[in-house]
Amino acid sequence: MPTPARFTLAAGLLGLGLCLLNQLTAPELNPALERAGVLASLMAVGLMLVAVLWTRALPLAPERVELEGEQGLELDAELPEELSLELAWGSRLLLTATPAASLLIHWQGRTLLRRGLLGHSPFDPGEICRRATANGRTVSLVNLKLYPGREEFSCLPVGTPAVLVQPIGSQGWLLAGGWSPRCFSRSDELWIEGWAEKLRTSLERADVALSREEAPSAPKTPAPPGS
Repeated sequence: MPTPARFTLAAGLLGLGLCLLNQLTAPELNPALERAGVLASLMAVGLMLVAVLWTRALPLAPERVELEGEQGLELDAELPEELSLELAWGSRLLLTATPAASLLIHWQGRTLLRRGLLGHSPFDPGEICRRATANGRTVSLVNLKLYPGREEFSCLPVGTPAVLVQPIGSQGWLLAGGWSPRCFSRSDELWIEGWAEKLRTSLERADVALSREEAPSAPKTPAPPGS
């Protein structure tokens, strides 16, 4: 209980005690004294209720879980330099501005990025990821140990308590593992959703540029002799 709530509770108890003492020691009980006693008692009980509500309005934050793993950054070596830079600064921003402890980006069957606390198992999308893609919205697993499909996220550090699954279009996902249960707020989800939309555009542009480079050029028609 915070200190202001304790003072409020103490004031309420003191007021109620003094009101009872005044009633017991009064030489006679007249209507005016009874009305004053009732009002004083209501004020004292009100102070105690304020203290209780104050405590409920300031719940204890979930404790941070000590996850095992090494801090690092793993990027797909075949990515264009511009896309690698965007993945690097974007992932750093999320790790700094949100409670994410680990990030993973998967696109078209390839894991493009791991950052933060690194897991060692490969990522194999399952039912939860497919549902996020089908619905086109973020799936927040506030306490991973309560979900039967948690084996799907064995690619994250062991014991990760919370996971945010953000689809990247229809061909990829961004996974964010949190430090504690219920750690991701609505504002954190908006941060991750906004970057995922921007990242999808960059990834699609990189795919188009790569396909153009790999496409064979049309053979030139030889000029007729004497032209």
